[in-house]
Amino acid sequence: MVFGWGKKKEDGKIEHKVSQDKEIRCTDIPKIIADLKRLRASQTASEIKRLRDYTAPLIEELMEIGTVLEKDDLKVDDINKHLAIIVVRGKKQVITVIKNDVVPLPEVVTIDDAERLNSILHQILKKVGNVLGRQTRVIHIFAKKYAEQLKNNLEVMNANHTEIQKLLKNYKDGSNLSEQIIELVGDIKKTRKLKEEKMSKISKTEKLLQETAVSISSIKDSIEQIRSSDHYRKYLELERSFNNFTNDKRQIKNSINAQFTKISRPLSRYEYGSSLDKIQKNLLTKLTSDPFDVLLPANKDSIITILENVRRGISTGSISVKDKSKSMQQITEVEESLDSLIAEVLSCSDKFNSLQRELDSYDLSGYNAQASNLEKNFFLQKELQSKLETLRGEVADCEENMSIMISKVQTMMQSYSNTRYIVLNNLL
Repeated sequence: MVFGWGKKKEDGKIEHKVSQDKEIRCTDIPKIIADLKRLRASQTASEIKRLRDYTAPLIEELMEIGTVLEKDDLKVDDINKHLAIIVVRGKKQVITVIKNDVVPLPEVVTIDDAERLNSILHQILKKVGNVLGRQTRVIHIFAKKYAEQLKNNLEVMNANHTEIQKLLKNYKDGSNLSEQIIELVGDIKKTRKLKEEKMSKISKTEKLLQETAVSISSIKDSIEQIRSSDHYRKYLELERSFNNFTNDKRQIKNSINAQFTKISRPLSRYEYGSSLDKIQKNLLTKLTSDPFDVLLPANKDSIITILENVRRGISTGSISVKDKSKSMQQITEVEESLDSLIAEVLSCSDKFNSLQRELDSYDLSGYNAQASNLEKNFFLQKELQSKLETLRGEVADCEENMSIMISKVQTMMQSYSNTRYIVLNNLL
């Protein structure tokens, strides 16, 4: 049960007028915060000291009431014996609390002093309030002359304590806000440093891009000089001749393959049905798959032997074909054209090899090296352009983040100091 005191109407918050805008740098903020923190601490301690000095006499009066109440018999002899016991016991409890828990208030110079004052005053009000709450009937009925004074004193003490708590809370909230500002300033500096690092990388990357562009231009000029030389033109002419002859060779090869394709069925049946040594078997396999490569003078006799064996096989029926006469005729045509086919293959191979040797005799190592170097530089250029785009995006992110953080700092600084600060982004 509460003894009964009311509420103080005044707020404990220290009022400040908002001053005009002030331009500052991020590096100025820690000192501004430190100065403001000292000022707020001084103002808060001064205001709480005033409340302490206003409350101290009430504490003394409370102690005096305890002394007087201890000597007052409250005329218990005139009341019921059982009731008298309750009154005496209640009186002792009140006196004991006042003697033991009501102490002089400490002086206030610093915020730490103010915190200690707040704690002591809280304990006094709690202890006295509780005991008076329990003994409220005893005090109001049998110690009526003390009740009003106790009520008035405690009401003012409680109001002062509430105001002290508000002042300390405002100071603590402000301190927390100042720490957040300092932390945010640190984040701004880190982001600024990160941006500078990205900008440095951008400069280096742009320089590399310029150097790569110069290198590409130089390589292109070198390649163009090589391409415009007589040596390279002759190489291109020879390469065209080689490519054209490669096509001719392919046509010759297809024509020869077509002739052997006509007798591929009996050749294949002969391969499966005959016992041949490894050399003959390889030759026969080639005749059925790619005869061009084995039409050589050294293989002529073996080829004729194979064809005659196939002819006998068809004749005797050991090699089955649909039309014996037609197959025999086709084998005869191949045998009769064998010399011309071998000569054609030799002529074709000789010309192909001759052109190949001529091509190989041209030294294009310088051209190839330049072409390879050009490709590498094009790849490097693409990588550098991609890196540059990424870095510029990261710089834009840093600038956006700094702008957001600076805006927050300005809002928090105004809330903390009641001054509108403009943080100059270009003077961090």
